[in-house]
Amino acid sequence: MEEHFDIVVVGAGLSGITAAYRVQSMLPTKTFVVLEAREQIGGTWDIFKYPGIRSDSDLTTYGFPWAPWTLERQIASGPEISSYIRDTVRKSGLDDKIRLSHRVLSADWCSQDKRWKLTISTGRTTVLIYANFVMWGSGYYDQWEGLNPIIPGIERFEGVVAHPQFWPEDLDYSGKHVVVIGSGATAVTLLPAMSKDAAHVTMLQRSPSYILTIPEIASEDRVLRKYLPSWMSSRLIRWKYLLLPRLTMELCKYFPGIIRSGMRKLTTALLPAHIPHNPHFEPRYNMGEQRICLAPGGDFFRCLHTPKANIVTDTIKTVTANGIELESGNRIAADIIITATGLKIQLFGGADVKVDGQPIKISEKYAWNGTMLQDVPNASLLIGYTSTSWTLGADVMAQLIIKLMGVMESRGARAITPRLDPEIDIKPAMLLDISATYIKVAVGSTPMAGDKGPWKRRAGYYEDCWKLMFGDLTKELVFE
Repeated sequence: MEEHFDIVVVGAGLSGITAAYRVQSMLPTKTFVVLEAREQIGGTWDIFKYPGIRSDSDLTTYGFPWAPWTLERQIASGPEISSYIRDTVRKSGLDDKIRLSHRVLSADWCSQDKRWKLTISTGRTTVLIYANFVMWGSGYYDQWEGLNPIIPGIERFEGVVAHPQFWPEDLDYSGKHVVVIGSGATAVTLLPAMSKDAAHVTMLQRSPSYILTIPEIASEDRVLRKYLPSWMSSRLIRWKYLLLPRLTMELCKYFPGIIRSGMRKLTTALLPAHIPHNPHFEPRYNMGEQRICLAPGGDFFRCLHTPKANIVTDTIKTVTANGIELESGNRIAADIIITATGLKIQLFGGADVKVDGQPIKISEKYAWNGTMLQDVPNASLLIGYTSTSWTLGADVMAQLIIKLMGVMESRGARAITPRLDPEIDIKPAMLLDISATYIKVAVGSTPMAGDKGPWKRRAGYYEDCWKLMFGDLTKELVFE
């Protein structure tokens, strides 16, 4: 069985659903379908099931722009976000456009036919779908395999080893000694969540992250919702959450010393007497260079005041049958080890992508405006922001690509391909703007950004919106 669509959207998480809605509303005459590899929609929020899972962005900007988040708590739990996504899909009329258990195995572009051939596994059979344009909203990490760094001696451990991405449904940690390896948002979430039932939980980090306490419910949001109509309060609250993170990042950029000093004072005031600020909360980088971990209501720091939670900054020497030996000579007993060590980066949902039979080497390509790949026609990667709300970035890129389709149609073209001018002396840079370890490990799996023109790394939401409204979308593009 073969089908043809004007547009195929890959992925039914936040990025894919955002793209599908924009196609439906901005290109009503186009045929499209959404292909989701999993049995449920939701992407990240269907995959991760670890204790306490929650967003690390406010839901006003992390949610869909056309479906305002209405709950008071901005940092929402995984089940709340999953429910919100399902409700939005239903209300937006996208249900019948989504095909579950449709994993794209390969995507082959034919220049003669000016279309993509997608080979798709449904679990029972393989089907072919042809598309004029493919919008990849499948995220930037491997859904089927986590990042598993080398941990010496881990094979000798006689307890349970679990990765947050593949949380065992039957894992009973009540009364157990747990070690969470990592210092990112996942580890910061797991420590207070698991310490409620475990005998003891230790967060073992090689280097610290910045952890910022925020209120569970912002008082100003509550006042706005109480005294203003919903249409007005939702807009004002959205502008607040659009402006504050950008202001914070700019302050971090221009006043790193002041910000570091301020964070040191804020954090020290929240710590129990037996846990010093240095080395546990003294990161090697300036605030804003990596994603900031959030602690709603200060839950992370509150649990450190109990005898059931602790933080250790050290390097693993080896794992033993019943614990971890550290380079300092100290030892941590463990019944369960959680490897919260990051994600394995993967683009195109793991599909094999070819142009006229030639495999695309992603790491050798530059990204055009952060969304299309050099020499790859009629395809876009909907990658969100890594330092602020992901959905903002995916949404503005989806709108940019749809606008570009309009330009293509007005010119009577059937294909658009980013081409790098060979005369330009361009210097490569990392595409993603954070220095996290899992990003550095993935350099060979991601495209490059440049230092000139539309190949430059995206600067932020406001700059992308300006580009969308007023930018020249024909630079370094070939229309055919």
